[in-house]
Amino acid sequence: MKSIKVLLLALALIPDALMAQVGEHRNDFAIGGSIGYTLNSVNFVPTIKQKQKGDMMFGFAARYTCEKYFTAICGVQAEVNFWNLGWEENIEDGTNNTYRRSLNYVQVPILMQMGWGRERRGMKFIFEAGPQLGYYLGGSSEKGGGVWDISHRPNNVTFQYDNEPYNKFDYGIAAGIGAELSTAVGHFIVSGRYYYGLADIFDNSKKGVFGRSANATICAKLTYLFDIVKTKDDKIK
Repeated sequence: MKSIKVLLLALALIPDALMAQVGEHRNDFAIGGSIGYTLNSVNFVPTIKQKQKGDMMFGFAARYTCEKYFTAICGVQAEVNFWNLGWEENIEDGTNNTYRRSLNYVQVPILMQMGWGRERRGMKFIFEAGPQLGYYLGGSSEKGGGVWDISHRPNNVTFQYDNEPYNKFDYGIAAGIGAELSTAVGHFIVSGRYYYGLADIFDNSKKGVFGRSANATICAKLTYLFDIVKTKDDKIK
């Protein structure tokens, strides 16, 4: 319940931030796409030993810049991203078994963004943070390492192998930093982001096996945005 309240508070602050314009007004709107790489693990309770599971991601982005407050360029960026999450177990029970689980999501982050540097031509530093919503599309699993034997798994936890996610909806908080190069042909952004999931994949009730099973994702990506609307001001640099 506390996780849902945190997410709702973050969503509620977005319109307030956009309306509270006390700096130099901007009316810039840009759209584009991104490609990158994710490293994901799942925070299981009871603990399951894992390696970071890596996979490609791609998506679409739209950014609205609303004002420049002192030296900070403020706006909001919304994205629709396709992520292959999941986990890769580090099985240490002497069986040589391997297990890799893929969980495909469409993820929609809505991030408040602040930048310091050049707006039109040149570099600027970016910080962004906000809520992220997701929906589970489907998945697959890969079992290997000879004869599959689950009789010696730590804590006898095996529920994760053959069961689909209990919750298809995912939500959490994302934050990251990046560098943006603005040119005459658009904006090129290199960024890194961390996503902390607040929703559990499996049932976390008293009847469930796991008390917690939420995604934790590191994402590195390259984004290209081109301007649709630009503030008309010759003084903007």
